[in-house]
Amino acid sequence: MCSASDISAVLMDLAHRRGAGRTFCPSEAARALAADWRPLMHPVRAEAARLAAQGRLVATQKGQPVDPVAARGPIRLGLAP
Repeated sequence: MCSASDISAVLMDLAHRRGAGRTFCPSEAARALAADWRPLMHPVRAEAARLAAQGRLVATQKGQPVDPVAARGPIRLGLAP
């Protein structure tokens, strides 16, 4: 299993590579971490929520900011403004 710091590093790397105003799916981070990526989705979303709480990432649904913990369904992640 990947550590929270591994997940955080991948999330922030993807966000910085995309740049301001661009988003990515959390599954992209999970896929970058393991071939069997589906079990990592919960830890990836949990780490995304922690980074969002710190103001480093923003989670969106249909282009609108959402709480990544409370959000149901697919979310997108990007650099916080």
